[in-house]
Amino acid sequence: MILAIDVGGTKMAAGLVARDGTLACSRRVATPQDADAETLWKTLTGLVAPLARGLDGVGVGCGGPMAWPEGEVSPLNIPGWRGFPLRARLTARFPGLPVRLHNDAVCLAVAEHWRGAGQGSDDMLGMVVSTGVGGGLILNGRLANGGTGNAGHIGHVVVEPEGGPRCGCGGHGCLEAVARGPGLTAWALRNGWEPGTAKPGDGTYPEERQVMARVLAADARAGDPVAVLAMRRAGRAIGVAVASATHLCDLDLVTVGGGLSQAGEPLFGPLEEALREHARMGFARRVKVLPAALGQEAGLIGAAALLLAGDTYWGTSGA
Repeated sequence: MILAIDVGGTKMAAGLVARDGTLACSRRVATPQDADAETLWKTLTGLVAPLARGLDGVGVGCGGPMAWPEGEVSPLNIPGWRGFPLRARLTARFPGLPVRLHNDAVCLAVAEHWRGAGQGSDDMLGMVVSTGVGGGLILNGRLANGGTGNAGHIGHVVVEPEGGPRCGCGGHGCLEAVARGPGLTAWALRNGWEPGTAKPGDGTYPEERQVMARVLAADARAGDPVAVLAMRRAGRAIGVAVASATHLCDLDLVTVGGGLSQAGEPLFGPLEEALREHARMGFARRVKVLPAALGQEAGLIGAAALLLAGDTYWGTSGA
C-alpha cells in the first residue's frame, strides 16, 4: 500500500492506494486557514496517523510553487508554508520509506494518464481548471518535468495579450487569470449574474448562496444567460491555450478536470469551437479533448502513481 496525500488550500486528503491504483480508503480534513507552519504540519500528521501502518511508500501532491524534487513547498493558497520542507518532514516521519512529492496539478494529470481518460495516450496534457489553472505533460509516454518540475504549467499561457485581466503571476491575460473559478465568478457577478438558477431545492445549497465555480457551472447548465456567457469566455480561452500547447508539443489528447469542467457542454462546446479555429496545422487537428474521468480521487491516485508506476512519472532527476 502507498500512503497518498493531497494538500490543497481548502482541504487535505490522505488515502491508501493499492498497486493496481485502487483507492482502498481515504480521509479528509479542512486546511486550517491563516495557520502557521507547525499548525498546518500537525493537522497533516493527525490526518495520516490512522493510515500509517504497513506502508511501502508515501506519494504527495501539493500546490505550488515548490522547489522540486527537494519538496520545499510555498503554496500560493497556503501562506503559512513558505519554503516548508514537506518532503524532508515526511521522510523523517516515515523513516526507511521512499517519499515522492510533486505539484498537485501534475498528480492529477498523472492519474488521468495512468488510470483515467488518458490511458493509452503517449502524448497528452492533463489540465485542472479550478481555483487555479494547472497541468502536467506526458510526452513519449513519460511525465515531462522540465528543468524545475513545472513543465505543463498551461495556466500561464497568454490568451488575451491586449487588455487581458491581471494575473497573480504579475502578467496580463494568462489563461489562469481568465478561466480560474474565482476570477470567472467575479466576471459573472460584474455582468449581472445572480447565483442560484440551478438551486437544487434539497437542502444542500447554502442559504448564503456561496459564490463558487461549481455553482456557476450548474447555473450555466441550467441556462442562466450570464453563466452561459462566463463559461463561453472560459471555454474559448482554454481552447486557444490547448491549440497553442498542441502545436508546441504534438499532443493527441487533453483531459480537463476541476470544478469548472462540471459545466459540460456550456464549457466544452466553446472550447472545441475555439480549438478548431486555432488548431489549423494538420497534425494538430487530431487532438481530442475529454473531461477528466477520476473526479475527487484523482489527486490521491496520481500521488501514489509517483511510486507505483516505476519511473514513468518519476525520473532519475527526482530520486
